[in-house]
Amino acid sequence: MTEISGANRTATELVERHRETLERALEAIGERSYWSAFPESPSPRAYGEDAAAHGEQAHAEHLGKPFPLDQPGTDGWVGAEHSPYGLELDIQYPHPDLAALLPAMTAAIPAWRDAGPWTRAAVCVEILTRLNARSFEIAHAVMHTTGQPFVMAFQAGGPHAQDRGLEAVAYALAEQTRYPEAASWEKPQGRRPPLRMDKSFIAVPRGIGLVIGCTTFPTWNSYPGLFASLATGNAVLVKPHPGAVLPLAITVAVAREVLAEAGFEPDLVALAAETDGERMAADLAVRPEIRIVDFTGSSAFGDWLEANARQALVYTEKAGVNGIVIDSTDSYRGLLANLAFTLALYSGQMCTTSQNLYVPRDGIRTDEGQKSLQEFGDDLRDALDALLSEDAKAVELLGALVNESVIQRLETARTMGDPVVDTRPVRHPNYPDAIVRTPLVLRVSIEDEKIYGEECFGPVAFLVPTESTTQSIEIFRRLGLERGALTAGVYSTSAEVLDAMRNAALETGIALSENLTGGVYVNQSSAFSDFHGTGANPAANATYTDGAFVAGRFRIVQTRRHAPADVDADDQSAEPAEASG
Repeated sequence: MTEISGANRTATELVERHRETLERALEAIGERSYWSAFPESPSPRAYGEDAAAHGEQAHAEHLGKPFPLDQPGTDGWVGAEHSPYGLELDIQYPHPDLAALLPAMTAAIPAWRDAGPWTRAAVCVEILTRLNARSFEIAHAVMHTTGQPFVMAFQAGGPHAQDRGLEAVAYALAEQTRYPEAASWEKPQGRRPPLRMDKSFIAVPRGIGLVIGCTTFPTWNSYPGLFASLATGNAVLVKPHPGAVLPLAITVAVAREVLAEAGFEPDLVALAAETDGERMAADLAVRPEIRIVDFTGSSAFGDWLEANARQALVYTEKAGVNGIVIDSTDSYRGLLANLAFTLALYSGQMCTTSQNLYVPRDGIRTDEGQKSLQEFGDDLRDALDALLSEDAKAVELLGALVNESVIQRLETARTMGDPVVDTRPVRHPNYPDAIVRTPLVLRVSIEDEKIYGEECFGPVAFLVPTESTTQSIEIFRRLGLERGALTAGVYSTSAEVLDAMRNAALETGIALSENLTGGVYVNQSSAFSDFHGTGANPAANATYTDGAFVAGRFRIVQTRRHAPADVDADDQSAEPAEASG
């Protein structure tokens, strides 16, 4: 009986431990119905009575000291994070000597490649499971680097991000196991013995994947690329935004821990922290060792990556101009409440938040009668005021403004149009240094496309009066083709209008939400069901939730040999084998 090594035994145990989860995830990506592997509520019933306190303490223990991460090639320590809530962070991270780190990562790939898709997937699920157990710690790390309110930081930074990572693992497993690992090939030769070959088909990774993190959703936006690359056999170098390092440093530490315990080199996953302004991402992205790049952020740098990282497969999610066409509704109060929540959530600091509201200047038909443009603006203001009237509750929805650039953008925007809903400061009861603002909604002219035709990231929205709903849809369609968007919305009781808007969304490749008046919002997406980022417009060159997102990260390479019984060389050479082109 062949003895199983400790490493192989561990990997086999992980496959069996997580097989049910992986099989359920495979079902979920095919069904597209609701399923979540990780509880989204920060409840003691889900995570244990002491989980919240332990998580807060674990976060506190990171502050004011070097982050413990033992990886090769450290040539110094860096750190420049500032909490939008005013908490002193002062955490230092290892700065990489790439000449030492990248060869170590490359050397770790062959054994990981040879482990096979199921083992890699199971190791990835183990990483995600351990991250889930540290969701409260990660929530505080996300909150104090991004400005997200705590519950949102817990959900988006923890379980929702983990679900997105698992979704990528499921796609990776499905694509790699689409074909058999081996096959017996037999070609008849008439009266002669058939030609027989044994063939194997191996999923071969591209090399090192570079994940470039963003400052607002460091885990939610990074986990799909990280786990898609890792599950397909690649090593992954995580380059966080200098303002949001800790959530990804924790992620890398957990991944390295699990890989080592499973018998693989921990250098398959490493952190590349940089000083602010160093531009390490640009230097890394064009290195020959980097074969995959995942980026979320500005259009300028995303476009640069697509043009210059020619040796790599580049996935980008960039700035877009999200819009909502408002024509009519049979639930006016539901429309206002839904729209108010959409604009207020995390102060609009989401790539999916609606920016432009296209409304006919003659007003809209509602279940409360015809509403003029002025009445609609007034009612939207009242809905936001009602939602955010109490500061202590408002901060749990708004969060804090992530950095100075968002603050300046908000101040500059106030000169761009007529305030329909003015912004106001909100005092945080627990963090007096936090900068919190309510949304600003400006009425602009349809001719002011230089204003509303660009993304204005943060708590700023534009009310754009149009001549008709037909014109609203046409503006949405044209901006979608020229600028791109990640989300779109429409409110109408007309089947013709809904059909026209669907056609515009299909033409522009923008995910569309219709008549949302309940507890689902246009700037939210659900793993395993929603297709986030279609990859069909300038805002993103890849969808982050389908097989195409993972398929390019590996290639099938075959080996073949004569089958043992096929030994009669004279018979085989009597008739030439079929040539391939």
